[in-house]
Amino acid sequence: MPSIQRALISVSDKKGLIAFAQSLVSAGVELISTGGTAKALREANLPVEDISEYTGFPEMLDGRVKTLHPKVHGGLLFLRGNERHEAAVKEHGILPIDLVVVNLYPFEKTVADPEAGLAKAIENIDIGGPSMLRSAAKNFENVTVVVDPVDYPDIADSIQSNGNTTLEHRMSLAAKAFQRTSAYDAAIADFLSKTAGTSALAQAAPSRDDRKTTSQGSSDSVLPEMLNIKEPKVQALRYGENPHQSAGLYGGFAEYCEQLHGKELSYNNILDLTAAAGLISEFPEDPPTLAILKHTNPCGVGQGEDLKTAWDKAFATDKQAPFGGIIAVNTALDEACAVAISEIFSEVIIAPEFTPAALDVLRKKKNLRLVRLLKNLHSAASWEFRSVGMDSFLLQERDLKSITASELEFVTKRKPTETEIRAMLFGWRVVKHVKSNAIVFTAADRTLGVGAGQMSRVDSSKIAVRKASEAGLSLKDSIVCSDAFFPFPDALTAAADAGAVAAIQPGGSVRDELVIDAADDRDMAMAFTRVRHFRH
Repeated sequence: MPSIQRALISVSDKKGLIAFAQSLVSAGVELISTGGTAKALREANLPVEDISEYTGFPEMLDGRVKTLHPKVHGGLLFLRGNERHEAAVKEHGILPIDLVVVNLYPFEKTVADPEAGLAKAIENIDIGGPSMLRSAAKNFENVTVVVDPVDYPDIADSIQSNGNTTLEHRMSLAAKAFQRTSAYDAAIADFLSKTAGTSALAQAAPSRDDRKTTSQGSSDSVLPEMLNIKEPKVQALRYGENPHQSAGLYGGFAEYCEQLHGKELSYNNILDLTAAAGLISEFPEDPPTLAILKHTNPCGVGQGEDLKTAWDKAFATDKQAPFGGIIAVNTALDEACAVAISEIFSEVIIAPEFTPAALDVLRKKKNLRLVRLLKNLHSAASWEFRSVGMDSFLLQERDLKSITASELEFVTKRKPTETEIRAMLFGWRVVKHVKSNAIVFTAADRTLGVGAGQMSRVDSSKIAVRKASEAGLSLKDSIVCSDAFFPFPDALTAAADAGAVAAIQPGGSVRDELVIDAADDRDMAMAFTRVRHFRH
């Protein structure tokens, strides 16, 4: 492969540019450049030819057209050694361009600014840059393409040593270029789709509340026609759910969580802490609240005048499951609570803040991960993605539905007391985060028993009763919460036999009247929410 003779450089991010360009010039490479990049190279006393001089055509339309020219793309795309190609470029005076160094207009950074309008976003859609990258990457057998300053040193060393890069290296760089242009196009498509949905198109379309819905109240008209998942890898994880599975973390995780202490988060840690953050986000303005989770399921939630009291209530629900669990709190974690938590082994503690004294206590455990929750998880994107294998994905709106006392439908002869209503609403926020079939017994400020993930609701009810008994907790005067309707009276009667005096459930079963009659027979109060919270 002949040595690189000519490089075209046009970069928005000028990090490392001058040192790289100096190495190219010292290797005898001619530089062609555009606008601000050419200016920066000249200020560094490097010889550079403007793109307009090279093409013989001026930059125009406020810089929108400068590299879209046959002398650029012909110089990139022609196949060296192909007689017809060689004859064509010679006839038209096209010189080979062997190296393209381009990073694109900062579109993603521009639209991340909430003050950036549509016009500014449009002006930051790069056209010439992706075109050059694609041309160079397509012809990787002959052309080296660079999109990332991190690659400058290796390329410079290769050119200094051998005059060119290897075919294997060029192919790898070409793949990286196509990954970048693909992600760039996806970002633009995503922005324009969202903008169209909230501006011109929204004016012609019915509002979400007016759209035709299914019996469950959801509408597929808000779903994107094309699902683009293009997120950068931010961390290679040691392994996945099990040591034989490789795994990585992608996307904007760092915008929500900041690790302050402990060894690297694992795949399972991230799943668990996400579940914990989702649960504790249900209690943003409540009294001090603490939740303990294990394998993404709540095993205890408590509230009190301080976090130590909340901890005592949550831990009392189940003193076995919290070992190796995840703890989340809704206010700054203080020393008294930290001392209590430190008496057992925990994997991760999540809090909006940690007091200095609490950090001093907890940092003595070198493997304990301490994570600051930077944002309420309910402020995150409103979509959830899940891979289902078969090269397929599921997409749904996140379950952010909440219920107030005024929305409860009281269906039994006896109506709940104010204390029972508070317990219903507390338990409803917890049961929403328990794997189906889910049953939770609560008081107004604590969980008393949790049954999760069983094939029948009565089994979940029996497990919750057993867990409460093992913990030495009485279910007398408790509230039973069910994430979906009671299909038969059996789970409700099991709860009543254990001491529950009221129930909260979605309703909607063909046997609702039988369940209501069973509640009336036991003088139970029951509320329907008309909202289901399945969690698979």
